[in-house]
Amino acid sequence: MSKNYYKILGVEKNASDDEIKKAFRKIAHKYHPDKAGGDEKKFKEANEAYQVLSNKEKRAQYDRFGSAGPNMGGQGFSGFDFSGFQNAGGFDFGDIDLGDLFGGFGGGRRSRRSRGQDLQMRIEIDFIDAVFGVTKKTTIDHTKTCVDCGGTGAEKDTSMTTCPECNGQGKVQTQMMGIFATVTECPTCQGHGEVPKERCKTCKGAGVTREKETIEFTIPAGIKSGDTLRVGGRGEAIKNGQAGDLFIQVLVKPHPTFKRNGLDLLMEHEITLSDAVLGATHTIVLLRDKKLDIKIPPGTTHGTILRVAGRGIETSRAKGNLLVTIKIRIPKKLSKKAKDAIEVLQKEGY
Repeated sequence: MSKNYYKILGVEKNASDDEIKKAFRKIAHKYHPDKAGGDEKKFKEANEAYQVLSNKEKRAQYDRFGSAGPNMGGQGFSGFDFSGFQNAGGFDFGDIDLGDLFGGFGGGRRSRRSRGQDLQMRIEIDFIDAVFGVTKKTTIDHTKTCVDCGGTGAEKDTSMTTCPECNGQGKVQTQMMGIFATVTECPTCQGHGEVPKERCKTCKGAGVTREKETIEFTIPAGIKSGDTLRVGGRGEAIKNGQAGDLFIQVLVKPHPTFKRNGLDLLMEHEITLSDAVLGATHTIVLLRDKKLDIKIPPGTTHGTILRVAGRGIETSRAKGNLLVTIKIRIPKKLSKKAKDAIEVLQKEGY
């Protein structure tokens, strides 16, 4: 079956040599087998298309006969060495420096991990703590920079020496499936090119120790359920690098009386039928047992929302309101006197 090399590279049939080169670079960078998420099949396919379209004679022959024409077959990956990337295994990439394209896979600059992994956890807090903010403590089990060697892995007052395995390059080359070579971080020096002459007795040269640590952190006022806090430098530490961060997802327990909408606090308040008709002043209990008087206007209907400005959730940037939804309690039993009074209202059309 004939292959559409132009479609594989995502270019038009009249594409220039430079456009073809750029298209191949983009695809090769995305699908290179040594990269996370790489795709060897698509990489081979793109390379096959590039080998043809980057050669004037082959391209002209392809335009006449397609990929089924003479000398159009893909050249495969036999003998291809990904550590060199230049004229390797019979492939000619022209002036495309794949060693640079893939970020130093083939003997370029050292690839050093400079930051440890992040940690994640969840905590549950009370509604009132989410409203006003709170300081919490938690215990985490993580790697910390060794206090005795400062993360170098070397015993105090000793020096570092060139790594014998990678000769200071920070990388080693290994054969992969007997087909191509790949360059990886040196396991002895972790990509740093140096190892301690004498290992730290505390961490055994690792530069880090595993410890349980109790940390204190502040939950700001107004935090919402599901929000995540970042505690810098409390993740996993690594040798000669920066520690990761700790991310804490906060879950807020529901409150029996209050709910929230943004920074507004919501509550329901029940009143009598007579107070709804005549009006009244009621005292409600807020969070932290604070009391507040609210006025019930005469003629208040069931479901009316009374707004008390500035009595909601307060943050460093804004302040919400208190929204009180009025519920009218209808009596199931009435005294004769009360019933007579209601009947009078009924007769008058109320």
